[in-house]
Amino acid sequence: MQINVLPIGSIDPDILEGISEGLGKMFPWSVRIGKGIRLPQESYSHQRRQYNSSKILGKLKALKTGEYELILGVANVDLYVPELNFVFGEADTLSGVVLISLTRLRQEFYGLRPDGRLFRQRAVKEAVHELGHACGLDHCDYPDCIMYFSNSISDTDRKGPGFCRLCKERLGI
Repeated sequence: MQINVLPIGSIDPDILEGISEGLGKMFPWSVRIGKGIRLPQESYSHQRRQYNSSKILGKLKALKTGEYELILGVANVDLYVPELNFVFGEADTLSGVVLISLTRLRQEFYGLRPDGRLFRQRAVKEAVHELGHACGLDHCDYPDCIMYFSNSISDTDRKGPGFCRLCKERLGI
């Protein structure tokens, strides 16, 4: 199995490296950073001033080449799905394609001082969480598990960096 990390639009290469390194510690698969794609303008909602994550996932699905690969798209824009105000990320569990947004993971989004270490931790947590969905995991009831649902950034900060015992067993890792 291989995880392909793809930037969507302009993403700092150091952030992509940090996410890739974190994924390599969590999953027993190879991780590579691939060539990115442009941010699909048709995914932008002028009314919401956000990007529809499902539309971006559709563009990523078209790039999937192998049965045993996972694709993680990394975007630097605010994402939404129609039912929610925002999402940190979204997964297409049938295709193995996932997407995360870096926007709300930054302290600056909340009017706070930048914290690079915390930002990288959050980015890895969200990437692992969405890839967990792509591998068949649902949200977990254990607040320390990476698969616990994040309704806010404080939920993301509170949960642990890894899978609980039950989720690990379900993943077979």
